[in-house]
Amino acid sequence: MLTDLSIRDYAIVQRLDVELRGGMTCVTGETGAGKSILLDALGLCIGDRADARAVRAGADRAEISALFCVEDLPLARDWLEREALIEGHECLIRRTVTQDGRSRAFINGTPATLAQCSELGELLVDIHSQHAHQSLLRRAVQRALLDAFAGTEADAHAVAEEAQILRDLKHELEVLRASSNEVAERRDLLNYQINELAELAFGESELETLENDQTLLSHATWIMETVHGVAGQCADLGDQLRSSVSALSDERLGPKIEEGRDLIASSQIQLEEAASELTRYLDAIELDPQRLREVEARLDVAYTLSRKHRIQPAALAGHLQKLTDELEGLEQGDLSIERLEAEISNRQASWTERAKKLTQKRTVGAKRLAKRAMELLAQLAMDRCSVEVGFIDLPPESIDPRGLEEIEIWIATNPGSRPGPLSRVASGGELSRISLALQVAVADNATAPTMIFDEVDVGVGGAIADIVGKLLNTLAENVQVLCVTHLPQVAAKGQHHVKVSKAGDKVVTTKLDYLSEDERVEELSRMLGGAVVTPATRENARELLAAR
Repeated sequence: MLTDLSIRDYAIVQRLDVELRGGMTCVTGETGAGKSILLDALGLCIGDRADARAVRAGADRAEISALFCVEDLPLARDWLEREALIEGHECLIRRTVTQDGRSRAFINGTPATLAQCSELGELLVDIHSQHAHQSLLRRAVQRALLDAFAGTEADAHAVAEEAQILRDLKHELEVLRASSNEVAERRDLLNYQINELAELAFGESELETLENDQTLLSHATWIMETVHGVAGQCADLGDQLRSSVSALSDERLGPKIEEGRDLIASSQIQLEEAASELTRYLDAIELDPQRLREVEARLDVAYTLSRKHRIQPAALAGHLQKLTDELEGLEQGDLSIERLEAEISNRQASWTERAKKLTQKRTVGAKRLAKRAMELLAQLAMDRCSVEVGFIDLPPESIDPRGLEEIEIWIATNPGSRPGPLSRVASGGELSRISLALQVAVADNATAPTMIFDEVDVGVGGAIADIVGKLLNTLAENVQVLCVTHLPQVAAKGQHHVKVSKAGDKVVTTKLDYLSEDERVEELSRMLGGAVVTPATRENARELLAAR
């Protein structure tokens, strides 16, 4: 359960530390005192969106911390262990919001995402809003109520998730089929281009070889003459240097000439090697007009194809592989369609089976929910009211995320009248009581250890308010209940009573106090009689407390 709530610089709250207790705790106070601030602050801890305007004026940031005892909460403990966030028997969720709207969340001191806070929050707190009776008119809310009551939330989520996957797969299949003609045309073009390039069979390094051969063959005569002349010069110079070396070998020149003689000898050797290398080069060159024509013809085809494909000639080999890979991918297209059709068929069968099981569970839950709602409505002076949870069939082929049916709660407020949708049958006051009955019914099956009711008793009063208080008190036998109320009949039913009030002159802040028995009498008297508290209202307040 929720054991402690700490608020810093949030809205009009400067500093507030609240120790929460088990059972039913009623929260009262003047309008605008800040009762809902407590719930809004708690909502931030469990994943609600942050608003920079919530930061108290003059403060840099707001900070809210909520401490929960999870010792007896296996689902919450399992979640914390799975996320590696478990720390003893307590769970501390902390949220900060800065003036520029940035926020951070922490679970047991470890940074956490809002999604994590929301997931954990669903296992710890269940909040019933004062505006629930308004949203109850929407079918989506009615469906969510039934799933919560029937325990089919996980099943409904799985059906919706599978439906979305199926819709995505069907869209993919439609795209593939729509492009089949274009694919066929592309396949024909690729086959032609591949055959053309394959016939050329251009190697990766062949271009360089052919261009070198073309240069040599087209200038063979000039090359031979030029190289032959240079080779002859090298040979002649080598002969001259050989004579020079011989002349410098005379002993009369002394030993100091050796270094110069060795250099000339080295040059003579290099010239002779150069002449030999040039001669070998000449031996490799031949006058072959036929070979030249073949080389030029092959280069011409290569250049033509490169222009046709808008690539460099050197990239022809790689381009052939690219086209081949693309063709293989397209040829797999038919197989892809077949595999996709098979997957859709299997998934659709699986979805239909899941949806049917969900329908069966919802059907059982719907009967139980209608029965429980009528029991509660009878306690709320609507014993002549009948409730049905209707199923509106959806086409199975539509693969609707909602399942095989839409849910709509039908009601008849008078015997013999035909049940109809809430929006057309129930009045404002009736709708408020119906909403409360449904929320209490769902709360009966709640797995969250803390239930919060934020003025859900709006629109009721008198004896009905007394019954509302008793219903909430009954819930508190199994879970922790926090109830924000303006009704003294409801407030009197709580085991604990918290009063929220404003304090301060220049700087207005919210303060919170647990009330003693005498203080409860005074607060209930205020709620009963307004600004003027009389002995009669105090006596009435005591009677309310005694009746709990």
